[in-house]
Amino acid sequence: MSEVSENSRVLLVTGAASGIGAAIAQSAVARGHRVMLSDVNEQAVQARALSLGSRAAGCVLDVRDPAAWVKAFEATEAAFGAVDVLVNNAGITHTGHASDLSPRQHRDILEVNLLGSITGTCTAIERMTAQGRGHIITVCSMTSFLPLPGYATYCGSKHGLRAFHHSVALEERDGPLDFTIIHPPSTRTDMLEQELADPACAISFAEKSYAPEEIAKTVVDAIVSKPVEVVFPPLGGRIQRIAGVFPRLMRWVIPLAEAKGRRQRERIIAPTGRHRSDTARPSDRSTD
Repeated sequence: MSEVSENSRVLLVTGAASGIGAAIAQSAVARGHRVMLSDVNEQAVQARALSLGSRAAGCVLDVRDPAAWVKAFEATEAAFGAVDVLVNNAGITHTGHASDLSPRQHRDILEVNLLGSITGTCTAIERMTAQGRGHIITVCSMTSFLPLPGYATYCGSKHGLRAFHHSVALEERDGPLDFTIIHPPSTRTDMLEQELADPACAISFAEKSYAPEEIAKTVVDAIVSKPVEVVFPPLGGRIQRIAGVFPRLMRWVIPLAEAKGRRQRERIIAPTGRHRSDTARPSDRSTD
């Protein structure tokens, strides 16, 4: 292993084969950190890790499996040493209205987005507390503040994830660990293309979407600054957070935003006529 700087950290990043997770890994490696990329897609995550050089490695991780979490931590320790930072990033959604999704689809979302992160966080707390240091960064979503039509169970999983994260941070406030939660907005991953195929998700196109690299910079910056919570974008995120507190305001604002999103979606698909199917497809909104 090559020499590393005193400020280098060892990261375990979930959902790192593509999207925001891959961008986080790339940004972290560029800044001198050592990164274990993990993902349920073993072939893709290994290829991604290989492209990042000697400061990166890859391992398979199904975040729903407690034993797989232990193996991911052990693989990271074997490659780079003890994990300094866990980035809980993996997440999925199935697009469409709640009444159109199957019970299995609802469970998929909750098992990955909420229970998977719970399992990873608890695994990290035990190991990091024993080593006397650690930082848990949860990549959540602006939908944890502001519910959206077309994402009912996804939003529910992110509401739960935010509540869990802050509750655990309070429980561990006298311990050696730091906790940060970051809320990306709509992000330009391959999965945004899938959302474009589903009219139920039109609200995703109401506002500007962001490149994964922009979210990744915020996450990697947080390794040093250790903020408690970050909304994105800074001003617009605060406004959305306030709107989410008042149900009557939501009932007025959200339909307006949804109508705007439909118009924008139509402008996007009009030149080629692409993605005009009304069939909902499984999609990862922003994280995996």
